[in-house]
Amino acid sequence: MSDYTVSKVYQSDKRANAQVERLLLDEGIRRDKNLDYTCAVYDEDYNIAATGSCFGNTLRCMAVSHEHQGEGLMNEVVSHLVQHEYERGINHLFLYTKCNSAKFFGDLGFYEIVRIADQVVFMENRRTGFADYLAGLSATKREGDKVAALVLNANPFTLGHQYLVEKAAGENDVLHLFIVSEDASLVPFEVRKRLVMAGTAHLSNIVYHDTGPYIISSATFPSYFQKDDEAVIESHANLDLEVFVRIAGVLGVNARYVGEEPKSLVTGIYNRIMSEKLPEHGIRCVVVPRKTEGGKVISASDVRQAIKEGRLEEIRWLVPETTYEYFASSEAEGVIARIRGTENVIHY
Repeated sequence: MSDYTVSKVYQSDKRANAQVERLLLDEGIRRDKNLDYTCAVYDEDYNIAATGSCFGNTLRCMAVSHEHQGEGLMNEVVSHLVQHEYERGINHLFLYTKCNSAKFFGDLGFYEIVRIADQVVFMENRRTGFADYLAGLSATKREGDKVAALVLNANPFTLGHQYLVEKAAGENDVLHLFIVSEDASLVPFEVRKRLVMAGTAHLSNIVYHDTGPYIISSATFPSYFQKDDEAVIESHANLDLEVFVRIAGVLGVNARYVGEEPKSLVTGIYNRIMSEKLPEHGIRCVVVPRKTEGGKVISASDVRQAIKEGRLEEIRWLVPETTYEYFASSEAEGVIARIRGTENVIHY
């Protein structure tokens, strides 16, 4: 490495960013839109020979120019990114890689969580991380003939979400309700969780869970080595499915409930894959038609749009009273400002 240096790539450095883009494309990788740190390995002429990035607790967009492969540069990229993450207090790290690269990252201290053949491998830097997570879940297991699971982002919690939870809870002995804990949404996790629990407090058979880092959101699933958006969605759905099947086995879950969303490409593909594959593992996939108000489907996107446009009173008919009370309070001022400051609050 005597002829190379590793350093941060600043957003303002147009030359370096252009080189990163070109290197990634040459190696068949699209630069991910979700990145918060990028580094590069420079040769003596200040040309970029390798690069890598982070987003939250994940390592992403790592590549070595084909002209420099075999020189150990990827080791330098990973070491630099791991050190950067440690310095900002993030010790539990994850990465997604192509199947043929998994062994390489295994040699660098990452362990396989699940893999989708010919698509993607999900890895972490803790040997027993996922096993420890499953062990923690096992302590919450409740006995019952009908045990269901439901994963909600609830950005924010609406009457549509409440209807879905009530249906799942009403049709089963136990409902394991997972709330997406990644803070990739306009409404922060701690608020989303509180509103979900407040809006379902009348149901006695719910076990609440934070998803933690293993059930990931489509907002932060990496897209950089899939050929197109549909392939990204399919990879994410298949990955989530593999993780969920392991979780279901620990909790004795035999049904998963999902909300129908006809206008959403993401949800449509996701629900199709789950409907096809969950029964192979003895798990029913129950797709619930969306609740409507005035002939229109209740959507969290519509709630966010109304908040963005200052039509707060209109959301009263779309959300539980506990959600409305929160947004009408002074406590929500920061979240409302965040929503109003976001250009597009409608998610496809």
